[in-house]
Amino acid sequence: MTDPEPRTPRRGRPTAGDGTAEPRAARAPGDQGTKRRRSKKEIALWAGAATMSVAVLGGAGIYYKLNANISTFDGGGLSADRPAAAGPDANGNTPVNLLLIGSDSRDGANKDLGGGSDGGARSDTTILLHVYADHKHAVGVSIPRDSLVDIPPCKANGKWTAPQTNVMFNSAFSVGDSVQGNPACTQNTVEKLTGLRVDHTIVVNFQGFAAMTSAVGGVNVCVPNAVYEGDLNPNLGSKGELLFPKGPQKLSGQQALDYVRLRHGIGDGSDIGRMQRQQAFLSSLIKNIKSQGMNPTTLLPLADAATKSLTVDPGLGSADKLMSFALSLKDIDLHNVKFLTAPWQYNGARVSLVHPDIDQLWAALKADRTLDGQDAGSGTPGTSSASPTDAAPSPSTTPSVKGAGLGVAVYNGTTTPGLTTKAADLLEGAEFTVTGKANAAAQNHATTVVEYGPGEKAGAEKVAQLFPGARLEPVDRSGINLILGRDFASSGGASPAVPSGPLPTSVSGAARSADDDLCSNVSYG
Repeated sequence: MTDPEPRTPRRGRPTAGDGTAEPRAARAPGDQGTKRRRSKKEIALWAGAATMSVAVLGGAGIYYKLNANISTFDGGGLSADRPAAAGPDANGNTPVNLLLIGSDSRDGANKDLGGGSDGGARSDTTILLHVYADHKHAVGVSIPRDSLVDIPPCKANGKWTAPQTNVMFNSAFSVGDSVQGNPACTQNTVEKLTGLRVDHTIVVNFQGFAAMTSAVGGVNVCVPNAVYEGDLNPNLGSKGELLFPKGPQKLSGQQALDYVRLRHGIGDGSDIGRMQRQQAFLSSLIKNIKSQGMNPTTLLPLADAATKSLTVDPGLGSADKLMSFALSLKDIDLHNVKFLTAPWQYNGARVSLVHPDIDQLWAALKADRTLDGQDAGSGTPGTSSASPTDAAPSPSTTPSVKGAGLGVAVYNGTTTPGLTTKAADLLEGAEFTVTGKANAAAQNHATTVVEYGPGEKAGAEKVAQLFPGARLEPVDRSGINLILGRDFASSGGASPAVPSGPLPTSVSGAARSADDDLCSNVSYG
């Protein structure tokens, strides 16, 4: 091969006598200097643009990853007859009801984390979080898993089930007996129980919970007394090793999961005490996240950990929507985040929800009123930020309902005598025709129900206006039936009114704020 010819110098560049390019140091002062400085600026701009592009692409990659992580449940399993969505307040803001379900699914890695050996899934924890329209207050209400409630028709294996009465609340999640559980059925049950429309539902399994606690660097908790292996596993047959010493400590991963699932060895060993510790744990978790900053930098690692084990409703089925909802809560002060357990009492081995206390709680949340009787939007008592159509009307506001002779059969779904006569008086006063009065086949209805046949929904809706909180349920026979529940009995036979002041101390007195002392209110009995 021959040597290549010498390169020809670029135009305008001075050369030495031998034809080679002159060294840069030999340039005349000022020659090309401006151009050189401009090149550095251009390089800096391009470098900045490249860095931004990498950041954007990286962020997009994270969101793509999060989207791939998220699972959604079938919205077709939600009831056709749902409570109306809450209207905006005077400032155009709308409250949000979020249903949080902790699943103890036995599927996959959850079994290794303590999910058990049998199939199916159960709801270990259920909290209804009401975020007020001002997005500066929030209340989380724990619903005891052993509460006796009515479960409406739910979709399972492609078919709608028959309604169930007086059954354990957490059995709603098990309808269909699938390893994923049935969050739509739990949502239907909560809407039936509360009269509140659930805007979004999130299910977190053991894996997701453990990963989230690790992602935030652990969560501070307080254990009221020393806890041993035998407390976590009563079948161990011995005390075992110490798991948690008494007092404050930081937990993450499996340890955090063991703590929030622990029942025995603390208080009376009930699920009630466990719920109180879960509320304290969530308070501490929120405090931890807020201290690190409610921003994408903090939330993305948490979301990455959580979304791998999240199942959400279709309305939250993207990383962008989840992040947007999380960021909408950043202005809530810790003191204005409250947690409480729905008013309850033991009923043998189960739990009964206490009326009328619980009815007043649901009514207050529906009216977007805080536990101390304040309108969250204005900070003044005695007024409601809910639109007139969302608040339960009092008898004085119902004469506009005209039945025009429409026939209604009235049944007493409780053991309280005389309710059918009082209900008939209300109906006849609004120009309905009462076609009959009798006791219902089952007398354990918590909520008043209006049954209607094909083509009779409009008439049933008129009846329901006289009985705020009543549920509409379609049936395959003609006619409209009013089945009175304990909500009507607790109102004294009148349309239940929204409470105008603070809730009973059985409700408000048991609430904890997210900034309460770590060691307070963490056991029962």
